[in-house]
Amino acid sequence: MKQRPVLAGLTLMLVAVLSACGGGADKGDGRAGGTGGAYSKPHSDQVRGLYDAVRHLPRKTVKGTRAHMVKECDPATRKVKHTSRSGSGTRKRTRTWYTTEHYKQCHKVRKGSETYTRVVRTERWCVRLDDVNGKRAKDDLWFRVSPATYSEVRNKDVHARVKFDPRARGC
Repeated sequence: MKQRPVLAGLTLMLVAVLSACGGGADKGDGRAGGTGGAYSKPHSDQVRGLYDAVRHLPRKTVKGTRAHMVKECDPATRKVKHTSRSGSGTRKRTRTWYTTEHYKQCHKVRKGSETYTRVVRTERWCVRLDDVNGKRAKDDLWFRVSPATYSEVRNKDVHARVKFDPRARGC
């Protein structure tokens, strides 16, 4: 009986200490208690630098030919076995009979050839930057970007400061 008030007092003291240290408060920046560690913000892939040039590579396709396959079906038959059991004990009797089932046997057959369009290179929008992420040695690096980012950067002056999320490196 005497343990309940003591346990309640210890719990109250623990809550007070944790709230004073900021152990349970969420600061709203993705970190619990302001300690960093495992609850830090996710890393951003944004790059920044000086706009140098843009490049648009259209989609590249080639015509190809392949076999034109057609489904052909032939009538076929198969023998199906049926059994029927009746009776019980020593009077068990099994009757067996066969029927012929008609069905279609289908397979694909080559009938000539057909042409198709094959995509060799997808459409790309690229931006070239100088002084990437503030490093003067990193010049003339290409980044693949979205069409919206491409048109936004293209309208800026050469060597204007830009910042964007690239889709990939290189062009």
